[in-house]
Amino acid sequence: MNRVEKAKEIIEKAKKEGRPLVEPEAKEILRLYEVPVPDFKVARNEEEAVKFSKEIGYPVVMKIVSPQIIHKSDAGGVKINIKNDEEARKAFREIMENAKKYKPDADLWGVIIYRMLPLGKEVIIGMIRDPQFGPAIMFGLGGIFVEILKDVSFRVAPVTKEEALEMIKEIKAYPILAGARGEKPVDIDALADMIVKIGDMATELPEIKELDINPIFAYEDSAVAVDARMLL
Repeated sequence: MNRVEKAKEIIEKAKKEGRPLVEPEAKEILRLYEVPVPDFKVARNEEEAVKFSKEIGYPVVMKIVSPQIIHKSDAGGVKINIKNDEEARKAFREIMENAKKYKPDADLWGVIIYRMLPLGKEVIIGMIRDPQFGPAIMFGLGGIFVEILKDVSFRVAPVTKEEALEMIKEIKAYPILAGARGEKPVDIDALADMIVKIGDMATELPEIKELDINPIFAYEDSAVAVDARMLL
Protein backbone atom coordinates (compact mmCIF):
# COMPACT_ATOMS: atom_id res chain seq x y z
CA MET A 1 0.00 0.00 0.00
CA ASN A 2 1.42 3.41 -0.90
CA ARG A 3 0.99 6.59 1.16
CA VAL A 4 -2.01 7.81 -0.87
CA GLU A 5 -3.92 4.55 -0.35
CA LYS A 6 -3.09 4.49 3.38
CA ALA A 7 -4.15 8.12 3.81
CA LYS A 8 -7.36 7.57 1.85
CA GLU A 9 -8.19 4.60 4.08
CA ILE A 10 -8.06 6.88 7.15
CA ILE A 11 -10.14 9.54 5.35
CA GLU A 12 -12.75 7.05 4.08
CA LYS A 13 -13.28 5.65 7.58
CA ALA A 14 -14.05 9.14 8.92
CA LYS A 15 -16.33 9.93 5.97
CA LYS A 16 -18.23 6.66 6.40
CA GLU A 17 -18.77 7.49 10.06
CA GLY A 18 -19.90 11.00 9.06
CA ARG A 19 -17.35 12.80 11.23
CA PRO A 20 -14.26 15.01 10.90
CA LEU A 21 -10.74 13.63 11.30
CA VAL A 22 -9.45 13.70 14.86
CA GLU A 23 -5.92 14.85 15.75
CA PRO A 24 -4.31 11.35 15.88
CA GLU A 25 -5.66 10.64 12.36
CA ALA A 26 -4.45 14.00 11.02
CA LYS A 27 -1.00 13.34 12.50
CA GLU A 28 -0.99 9.80 11.07
CA ILE A 29 -1.57 11.29 7.59
CA LEU A 30 1.21 13.86 8.13
CA ARG A 31 3.49 11.02 9.14
CA LEU A 32 2.72 9.18 5.88
CA TYR A 33 4.03 12.28 4.07
CA GLU A 34 7.16 12.32 6.27
CA VAL A 35 6.18 15.51 8.08
CA PRO A 36 7.84 15.24 11.54
CA VAL A 37 5.31 14.93 14.38
CA PRO A 38 6.01 14.01 18.02
CA ASP A 39 5.50 10.33 18.91
CA PHE A 40 2.03 9.97 20.39
CA LYS A 41 -0.36 7.45 21.90
CA VAL A 42 -4.10 7.59 22.59
CA ALA A 43 -5.18 6.57 26.12
CA ARG A 44 -8.77 5.49 26.76
CA ASN A 45 -8.61 5.27 30.56
CA GLU A 46 -6.51 6.39 33.56
CA GLU A 47 -4.36 3.22 33.56
CA GLU A 48 -3.42 3.69 29.89
CA ALA A 49 -2.81 7.39 30.52
CA VAL A 50 -0.20 6.54 33.16
CA LYS A 51 1.31 3.65 31.18
CA PHE A 52 1.67 5.65 27.94
CA SER A 53 2.96 8.78 29.70
CA LYS A 54 5.71 6.66 31.27
CA GLU A 55 6.57 5.06 27.93
CA ILE A 56 6.75 8.43 26.16
CA GLY A 57 8.68 9.99 29.04
CA TYR A 58 7.66 12.90 31.27
CA PRO A 59 6.89 15.78 30.95
CA VAL A 60 3.95 15.13 28.61
CA VAL A 61 1.00 16.94 27.06
CA MET A 62 -2.55 15.50 27.07
CA LYS A 63 -5.40 16.64 24.83
CA ILE A 64 -8.96 15.42 24.41
CA VAL A 65 -9.72 13.30 21.34
CA SER A 66 -13.30 13.79 20.19
CA PRO A 67 -14.75 14.29 16.69
CA GLN A 68 -17.21 16.84 18.14
CA ILE A 69 -14.65 18.97 20.02
CA ILE A 70 -12.56 21.05 17.60
CA HIS A 71 -11.38 23.80 19.96
CA LYS A 72 -9.85 21.67 22.67
CA SER A 73 -8.60 24.43 24.97
CA ASP A 74 -12.07 26.08 25.05
CA ALA A 75 -13.37 22.75 26.38
CA GLY A 76 -10.71 22.55 29.10
CA GLY A 77 -9.39 19.60 27.12
CA VAL A 78 -5.65 20.40 27.20
CA LYS A 79 -3.13 19.82 30.00
CA ILE A 80 0.57 20.54 29.61
CA ASN A 81 3.75 19.84 31.55
CA ILE A 82 2.44 16.68 33.26
CA LYS A 83 5.41 15.48 35.31
CA ASN A 84 4.54 12.17 37.02
CA ASP A 85 2.05 9.29 37.30
CA GLU A 86 -0.16 11.05 39.81
CA GLU A 87 -0.44 14.15 37.61
CA ALA A 88 -1.12 11.95 34.57
CA ARG A 89 -4.01 10.23 36.34
CA LYS A 90 -5.45 13.56 37.51
CA ALA A 91 -5.03 15.22 34.10
CA PHE A 92 -6.83 12.38 32.31
CA ARG A 93 -9.73 12.55 34.78
CA GLU A 94 -10.06 16.35 34.58
CA ILE A 95 -9.88 16.44 30.77
CA MET A 96 -12.65 13.85 30.47
CA GLU A 97 -14.84 15.63 33.04
CA ASN A 98 -14.32 19.03 31.39
CA ALA A 99 -15.14 17.62 27.95
CA LYS A 100 -18.35 16.00 29.25
CA LYS A 101 -19.46 19.29 30.77
CA TYR A 102 -18.53 21.25 27.65
CA LYS A 103 -20.38 18.95 25.23
CA PRO A 104 -22.47 16.31 27.00
CA ASP A 105 -23.35 14.51 23.74
CA ALA A 106 -19.75 14.33 22.39
CA ASP A 107 -18.05 10.99 21.70
CA LEU A 108 -14.99 10.97 23.94
CA TRP A 109 -12.30 8.67 22.53
CA GLY A 110 -9.76 9.41 25.24
CA VAL A 111 -6.69 11.64 25.20
CA ILE A 112 -3.73 11.97 22.87
CA ILE A 113 -0.44 11.99 24.76
CA TYR A 114 2.91 13.24 23.48
CA ARG A 115 6.12 14.54 24.97
CA MET A 116 6.20 18.19 26.01
CA LEU A 117 8.62 19.70 23.49
CA PRO A 118 11.00 22.58 24.22
CA LEU A 119 9.61 25.83 22.82
CA GLY A 120 10.80 26.71 19.35
CA LYS A 121 9.89 29.62 17.10
CA GLU A 122 6.22 29.06 16.25
CA VAL A 123 5.19 28.98 12.60
CA ILE A 124 2.08 27.80 10.76
CA ILE A 125 1.58 25.95 7.49
CA GLY A 126 -1.98 25.84 6.23
CA MET A 127 -3.95 24.86 3.16
CA ILE A 128 -7.25 25.98 1.70
CA ARG A 129 -8.78 24.54 -1.43
CA ASP A 130 -9.82 27.37 -3.74
CA PRO A 131 -12.61 26.50 -6.23
CA GLN A 132 -10.64 28.21 -9.02
CA PHE A 133 -6.97 27.62 -8.24
CA GLY A 134 -7.11 24.37 -6.28
CA PRO A 135 -5.03 23.88 -3.12
CA ALA A 136 -3.29 27.03 -1.88
CA ILE A 137 -0.53 26.57 0.70
CA MET A 138 0.00 29.23 3.38
CA PHE A 139 3.05 29.95 5.54
CA GLY A 140 3.45 32.44 8.39
CA LEU A 141 4.33 33.01 12.03
CA GLY A 142 2.26 30.63 14.15
CA GLY A 143 0.66 30.55 17.58
CA ILE A 144 -1.45 33.60 18.35
CA PHE A 145 0.52 35.77 15.89
CA VAL A 146 -1.23 34.41 12.82
CA GLU A 147 -4.59 35.86 13.95
CA ILE A 148 -3.15 39.21 15.02
CA LEU A 149 -0.49 39.97 12.41
CA LYS A 150 -1.92 38.12 9.39
CA ASP A 151 1.68 38.03 8.12
CA VAL A 152 1.44 35.14 5.66
CA SER A 153 2.48 34.10 2.15
CA PHE A 154 0.68 31.82 -0.33
CA ARG A 155 1.50 29.52 -3.27
CA VAL A 156 -0.63 27.15 -5.30
CA ALA A 157 0.33 23.49 -4.79
CA PRO A 158 2.38 21.57 -5.73
CA VAL A 159 5.21 23.76 -4.39
CA THR A 160 8.87 23.43 -5.40
CA LYS A 161 11.69 23.78 -2.87
CA GLU A 162 12.63 27.15 -4.43
CA GLU A 163 9.05 28.42 -4.09
CA ALA A 164 8.92 27.19 -0.50
CA LEU A 165 12.09 29.14 0.35
CA GLU A 166 10.60 32.24 -1.32
CA MET A 167 7.41 31.86 0.74
CA ILE A 168 9.41 31.80 3.98
CA LYS A 169 11.48 34.84 2.99
CA GLU A 170 8.41 36.81 1.90
CA ILE A 171 6.84 37.21 5.34
CA LYS A 172 7.67 40.43 7.21
CA ALA A 173 8.74 38.40 10.24
CA TYR A 174 11.41 36.50 8.28
CA PRO A 175 14.27 38.25 10.21
CA ILE A 176 12.95 36.59 13.40
CA LEU A 177 13.43 33.17 11.76
CA ALA A 178 16.76 34.15 10.20
CA GLY A 179 18.21 35.04 13.62
CA ALA A 180 17.63 38.72 14.36
CA ARG A 181 19.58 40.48 17.15
CA GLY A 182 22.07 37.72 17.78
CA GLU A 183 19.47 34.95 18.14
CA LYS A 184 20.27 31.66 16.45
CA PRO A 185 18.51 31.12 13.09
CA VAL A 186 15.99 28.31 12.73
CA ASP A 187 16.31 25.49 10.20
CA ILE A 188 14.82 27.26 7.15
CA ASP A 189 15.59 24.22 5.01
CA ALA A 190 13.51 21.91 7.23
CA LEU A 191 10.58 24.36 7.01
CA ALA A 192 10.87 24.53 3.20
CA ASP A 193 10.87 20.71 3.02
CA MET A 194 7.73 20.66 5.16
CA ILE A 195 5.97 23.13 2.85
CA VAL A 196 6.86 20.96 -0.18
CA LYS A 197 5.50 17.83 1.55
CA ILE A 198 2.25 19.57 2.54
CA GLY A 199 1.91 20.75 -1.07
CA ASP A 200 2.30 17.16 -2.31
CA MET A 201 -0.25 15.97 0.23
CA ALA A 202 -2.77 18.63 -0.81
CA THR A 203 -2.32 17.66 -4.46
CA GLU A 204 -2.63 13.91 -3.88
CA LEU A 205 -5.53 14.05 -1.39
CA PRO A 206 -8.33 16.19 -2.85
CA GLU A 207 -10.61 15.02 0.00
CA ILE A 208 -8.80 17.39 2.39
CA LYS A 209 -10.59 20.73 2.15
CA GLU A 210 -8.64 22.66 4.76
CA LEU A 211 -5.54 22.11 6.85
CA ASP A 212 -4.00 23.95 9.79
CA ILE A 213 -0.66 22.88 11.25
CA ASN A 214 -0.26 25.32 14.12
CA PRO A 215 2.05 25.54 15.87
CA ILE A 216 5.06 24.07 14.15
CA PHE A 217 8.08 24.45 16.44
CA ALA A 218 11.08 25.52 14.40
CA TYR A 219 14.47 24.80 15.98
CA GLU A 220 18.07 25.38 14.91
CA ASP A 221 18.33 21.94 13.33
CA SER A 222 14.75 20.72 12.78
CA ALA A 223 11.04 21.52 12.72
CA VAL A 224 8.17 19.56 14.30
CA ALA A 225 4.41 19.76 13.68
CA VAL A 226 2.93 19.98 17.18
CA ASP A 227 -0.77 20.35 16.38
CA ALA A 228 -2.79 19.58 13.25
CA ARG A 229 -6.38 20.06 12.16
CA MET A 230 -7.75 18.69 8.87
CA LEU A 231 -11.22 19.31 7.46
CA LEU A 232 -12.65 17.01 4.78
